[in-house]
Amino acid sequence: MPKIDVAAVPEREGAGYPPPLDRVCAGRIRQRLGNAGGLADFGVNLMRLPPGRWSSQRHWHSHEDEFVYVLQGELVLVEDGGESLLKAGDCAAFPKGTGNGHHLINRSDGVAVYLEVGSRHPDDLTTCSDIDLMSANSDGRFVRKDGSEYG
Repeated sequence: MPKIDVAAVPEREGAGYPPPLDRVCAGRIRQRLGNAGGLADFGVNLMRLPPGRWSSQRHWHSHEDEFVYVLQGELVLVEDGGESLLKAGDCAAFPKGTGNGHHLINRSDGVAVYLEVGSRHPDDLTTCSDIDLMSANSDGRFVRKDGSEYG
């Protein structure tokens, strides 16, 4: 059946970054709705971000487009060009290969809820803008920007 029982979709807390880089995302909850629906070409995640937390390290994708739509609360979008406030009903798009590092920060007093949509290109390389870290979809490992092992 195409209808997804959102309540039955597993929740994953935090982010997969190596410590201590994962701390800023502590408490972030992701439900992989696209996976639950059997989607292979793109992912859709229902995200809940507590006050004071980041969606991710600031990053950009070499081969993946990314899109966010705010359902509840407000978030600050931080990118190379500065900051923008996103409220419920607002959205933002991040074309692949631009080098425009971005992430969301919840500076409000309430939990923010948003949808995160992205393509799942096997050749994608995620590069963090502010730290010496990147990761490839091909193996999911975190490495330094020179390719050496992280940690």
